[in-house]
Amino acid sequence: MPFRDYLQTRLRPAMEHRRVQLYAILFLIDCLLLFCSFSIGGALNLGNLPSPRAMQIMQLVLPIFIVIAAYNRVYSIRALDELRYAIGRLIIAVGVSAMLFLVMTFYVRSSDDFARSTFSISILTALLSMIAVRIVAHLMIKRHFGGRVRNVLIIEDGGPHIDFPNADRVAAEPDVVENAHADPSTLDMIGRAMRNMDRVIVTCPVERRKFWTAIMRAAGVHGEVVSESLQELGALALERDHGFSFVVVSAGPLGLRARLIKRAIDLGLTIPALVLLSPLLLVIALLIKLEDGGPVFFVQPRMGQGNCMFDMLKFRSMRVEKLDSRGARSTARNDDRITRVGKFIRRTSLDELPQLLNVLRSEMSLVGPRPHALGSLANEKLFWEIDRDYWQRHSLKPGLTGLAQIRGYRGATETETHLTNRLRADLEYIRTWTPLSDFKIMFATVRVLVHPNAY
Repeated sequence: MPFRDYLQTRLRPAMEHRRVQLYAILFLIDCLLLFCSFSIGGALNLGNLPSPRAMQIMQLVLPIFIVIAAYNRVYSIRALDELRYAIGRLIIAVGVSAMLFLVMTFYVRSSDDFARSTFSISILTALLSMIAVRIVAHLMIKRHFGGRVRNVLIIEDGGPHIDFPNADRVAAEPDVVENAHADPSTLDMIGRAMRNMDRVIVTCPVERRKFWTAIMRAAGVHGEVVSESLQELGALALERDHGFSFVVVSAGPLGLRARLIKRAIDLGLTIPALVLLSPLLLVIALLIKLEDGGPVFFVQPRMGQGNCMFDMLKFRSMRVEKLDSRGARSTARNDDRITRVGKFIRRTSLDELPQLLNVLRSEMSLVGPRPHALGSLANEKLFWEIDRDYWQRHSLKPGLTGLAQIRGYRGATETETHLTNRLRADLEYIRTWTPLSDFKIMFATVRVLVHPNAY
């Protein structure tokens, strides 16, 4: 709707005042719940209410909790907006407060059996009651405020349409844009529309971005301008350094801690697996050697993390004279190149076991996008000719197994869909990686070790 109609029908009060009130109410309720929980804990141990000892403990815990909760954003916009985030922050705050209290009492040697039992009962009661209060608070916010904890205004001025839940929308008429800088009444109208807004988002053509930037800065609001070019780049953030603005378009899928965790999982499972499977590896190597006297391993260059190539190891399953080092020909069912031993180890996925050595050398991971042969084709096209996002799958180490494999996307890539299905699964894995997802994929891989498309 136009600015004038918006001012007459939907001018909203400042949500910031409501949020401060909600923060204060939740803070006071949390303090009261701590008092009640420690009173209950003392009563269960001594039978008297209130217990002086329990109150002493509460007086020590309360200031610790207040500091940790404030630092941990227990009382924040996101905590009001997202129930899962609110509960997670609360659990961390209560847990850290409890640990700090226990450390303090350990060093001053003031704890006894009564204090420990009282403390345990009281902390658990406080945490559960605080979680219950958050659930009730989110239900009330949803019922009375429509789930809205911040005011967002979208100004549409000829730019791309954007979807934003619970946002107000106004249309900028041409006369508004033309007269704003020279007409105080027009500026007043725009300013009153932006008043009490936590975010103002303008979607407009490139040539009018400077105009709206000046307007929002003068209005003193948190202003944002939609950029289609940055959307196409997939921009992550904007940084300023030495007087220049830089668009951050890539930050790596995993941080240092996540990479260390993933590497620890790889080594913690790979080393024992190599030790336990060494007899089986020797038997397979011996059978391959006895069948035709050729090399045990098939070594093929594959694209790894960071688009850097490495030599991937497999047990050789094809005849020596028919090896395909570039992988231009996908393996087919009843392929005449496969040996008798090769047919068995491919069907049972045992031919992939030497890649544990690639994991040990940090060239691969146990779980990740499967590395493809450089000459692999789908519908007579190289994989990267089918989808321009193909190279993004190399932002993580390739894996022995992956999300695509447990979803059944393996075997020959006869059509472009075969490739795009695998690519979408790989990119989903990269976006949503967690240690738990790796374990889930490894367990699920057991079900697909013997698969109809494993040939």
